[in-house]
Amino acid sequence: MRFSSVIHALILGMLCACASTTYAQQPAVSAELALSPAPQPATIVGTVTDVTGQVVPNASVTVDNAKGDEHHALTADDNGFFSGSGLHPGVVYHITVTAPGFAAWSSKDITLTPGQYLEVTGIKLNIAVAVTSVQATLDTEEIAAQQVRIEEQQKVLGFVPNFYTTYEKNPAPLTAKLKFQIAMHTEFNPITFLGAGFISAVDQAGSGSPHYQQGWAGYGQRYGANYANGFTDILFGGAVLPSLLHQDPRYYYQGEGSTKSRLEHALTSAFICHGDNGKLQPNYSSIGGFLISGALAETYYPDRDRGAGLIGSTFGINLAANMANGVIQEFILRKLTPSAKHRP
Repeated sequence: MRFSSVIHALILGMLCACASTTYAQQPAVSAELALSPAPQPATIVGTVTDVTGQVVPNASVTVDNAKGDEHHALTADDNGFFSGSGLHPGVVYHITVTAPGFAAWSSKDITLTPGQYLEVTGIKLNIAVAVTSVQATLDTEEIAAQQVRIEEQQKVLGFVPNFYTTYEKNPAPLTAKLKFQIAMHTEFNPITFLGAGFISAVDQAGSGSPHYQQGWAGYGQRYGANYANGFTDILFGGAVLPSLLHQDPRYYYQGEGSTKSRLEHALTSAFICHGDNGKLQPNYSSIGGFLISGALAETYYPDRDRGAGLIGSTFGINLAANMANGVIQEFILRKLTPSAKHRP
C-alpha cells in the first residue's frame, strides 16, 4: 500500500507540473501571434487610352473581387490616369473600364502580393460598335469626334492619308467643324504636297496640258495649279458644300456581300452619299466640288487652256478619279492601312 501510494503521488505530481507548464506558456504564444504584422495592402495604377493611343479622360474604373463582396470605384483624371490603394494581397480582383462612346474594357484575373505596386497596362478602349440613336448618356458630337480621331490615324502603308474613309457600320454624323477639320488635315499633310509635286513632274515631262513653259518656272506654275486644283476640290467638295447641304463627304466602306454588290457600291459612291440624317442622297457635294474646282481653274490656267472645255475636262477627270478611288478603297486600301485592317 505504501509503495502504491508513492506511485500515485508521483504520477499526480507529474500531471500537475505538466498542467502548470502548459498554462504558463499559453500567454507567451498568444503574445507572439499578436505581434505578427498584417500583410501590407497593395496598389494598382493605370492609364486609360483609346486604340490610337490617345488618353481617355474621366473614365470609370471599377475593381471587384471574385467573391463579389468587395468593390472599389475609381475615376481617371484628365490625363487618363487612375490609382487604387488598400487592396488585399492574395485576393483575386477583376478590373472593368468604361467611358461614354466606348466599348467596355475588362482585365484578366489579377492576384496581388503584399505591398505590390502594380501598373495595369494595355487598357485600350474601342469605339462602340454601333451608334444608331441619340441616347441620354452619350453625346453624338463627342462620338463623332472620337471616330474622326481614329480615321485621321488611317494611313496607307503607314504614311499616305486615308482620312476620307469610314469603316464604322453606323458612324455618327459629322459636325461642320469636323468636316473642315478633316479637310484641313488632308490639305496640309506633307504627302499632299509631295503628290502635287509628282503630278507636276509628270506633266512637265509630257509637255501637255496645261501649257505652261518648260524649266523650273514652268514646273512651279504647274505645281501651283495642281495643288490649287486639289485644294479647291477638297475644300468645297469635302467641307463647304457638305456643311451647307448636310451631307457626309466620307466613303462608307461596305466590306460585305458579293463582289458585284461591293463594286456597285464603290462606283455609285461618286453619285450617291449619306446625309447627316443617315439617309442616302444624291452626292451634290462631291459633284459641286468638281464643278467649282474647274471653274476656279479658269483664273490661273494659261489662256489657251481656258474655256468650257477646261471645266468639262476637270469635272470628268475628277469624277472618274472618284469612281476609281471608291473601287480601290473597297477592295485594296484597307489591307494596306495598318490601323484599319484588323478593325472589326
